[in-house]
Amino acid sequence: MLVSGLVLILSFGLFLVAAYQYVQMESMQHLKSEMTCISEGIRLNGAAYFEQLRTKDRITWIEADGTVLYDSAPEQASTDDLLEREEFRQALEEGSGSSTRQAESFPQYYLYYAQRQPDGTVLRVSCAQDSMVSVMIILSSPLLGIFILVLVLCTFFAYRLARQIVLPINQIDLDYPNVDATYRELTPLVSKIQQQNRTIAQQMDELSRKRREFAAITEGMTEGFLLLDPHTNILSGNRSALALLEQTSGQQIENLRRDGCVPEIRDTVELAIAGKRSEFILEIEDRSWQMIANPVVAHGQVHGVVVLVMDVTEREQRDQLRREFSANVSHELKTPLTSISGFAELIKEGLVPPDMMQEFAGDIYRESQRLMDLVNDILRLSQLDEQGAMPSAASVDLYALSQSVLDRLASVAEENEVTLHLTGETQTVWGVEPILDEMIYNLCENAIKYNQRPGSVEVLLRRTGDEVVLTVRDTGIGIPTKDQPRVFERFFRVDKSHSKAVGGTGLGLSIVKHGAQYHNARVELNSRLGEGTEITLFFPAESKKS
Repeated sequence: MLVSGLVLILSFGLFLVAAYQYVQMESMQHLKSEMTCISEGIRLNGAAYFEQLRTKDRITWIEADGTVLYDSAPEQASTDDLLEREEFRQALEEGSGSSTRQAESFPQYYLYYAQRQPDGTVLRVSCAQDSMVSVMIILSSPLLGIFILVLVLCTFFAYRLARQIVLPINQIDLDYPNVDATYRELTPLVSKIQQQNRTIAQQMDELSRKRREFAAITEGMTEGFLLLDPHTNILSGNRSALALLEQTSGQQIENLRRDGCVPEIRDTVELAIAGKRSEFILEIEDRSWQMIANPVVAHGQVHGVVVLVMDVTEREQRDQLRREFSANVSHELKTPLTSISGFAELIKEGLVPPDMMQEFAGDIYRESQRLMDLVNDILRLSQLDEQGAMPSAASVDLYALSQSVLDRLASVAEENEVTLHLTGETQTVWGVEPILDEMIYNLCENAIKYNQRPGSVEVLLRRTGDEVVLTVRDTGIGIPTKDQPRVFERFFRVDKSHSKAVGGTGLGLSIVKHGAQYHNARVELNSRLGEGTEITLFFPAESKKS
């Protein structure tokens, strides 16, 4: 359509120029023919010829000095000297002349032709002629119709041609393009599509492989993983992290700002979006989760956030136990040291009578022994915790070892009105005898200390399958159900006032627990308040510790 329009406009311009030149040439030829007739008439009839002349053209006859002999349109006569006109001047000099001048009423033009007569006068004939604009206006109507007709035809044929060209393109199967199904000019396009399809297929295979690898890695992680965009939309995340978010908010989270995420998590992510690494500990029920948010920066701008969620419950519990242990050790060490320091200060200041000196020395000795027992128990626990150097393991007869322990505790039991019983038969295990001795001693000592008067303690040895079972049962005060999970903690005491009365370091059952772990044994506790306590150790029979 554009080409047709341009061709029509160019053709119209060329036609207009040719038509105007043709009209001008015909007009000049008309003036020359008329000049011939008028000249012959003047030659034959003189000035009387003009009386019978009838014409629309203007005729002017002047002398060689410019005197007007005749003018068919005197009202149009100019005050200017006619000899100054181009056509008169040429006629006088060359015999004939012509010119074209614009009329006062644009776009009208006049064509002039002058010829010198045999008598020396000059005869001029002129006629009106339309300008180029007039010709264009006259020809515009039919040309405009032709232009519209051509445009309509071009539109119709262009539409049909475009459909024919585009139809094979639209019918190309982008997944499986076929060169033979299209015309020849589309072969480069189809070949390019085929090449792109192969490239895309390779890239998709590589992407799928990487996504499977990424999913396998992240889904197998116990830690949580989240990838967020700058608007806190979750782009990717493994099962652990998504489950944790759902647990904290009670709903599925897709955007941390919009979906009611807990403020701590949202604030941590917002800091990362601002370009700062941040982390905090989130407490959920009895678990501790450490969340670390790192910004993803490229070209100086934050394009996302990577969040790593780690279960640090054990670490936090260890830190808590360490703090409690430090506080308890400080307290337990301070008590006997304070007593020893107080007694020693009284003796130093001479405030103790001579008859009480032995009693004070006995108090200092007892507190020193208590301090030594505490230090020894702490060292023993440290050895068990760190799996430090131990005496070599050997086959140990638990029945004989238990009898030895009960013999050493006989005097203590007698003071507390407690009877001791050992039942069962010889059972041997593979272990470290000093540790086993201390475990049984602590169990029996606690059974005596926390017993009733009168009371009893029974040590029972038996074998069940591949396990040697040692049970220490008493008729003591028992342990409340709520405190039973904590009795194996270091320095934990159910009744602190009663514990002070009976003495002890508060580490006995902790040593039993860690000793059991050292020997791959397990411990079970069964106790009822006011009825007694039963603690059972299950040892692998003759199992060598690796």
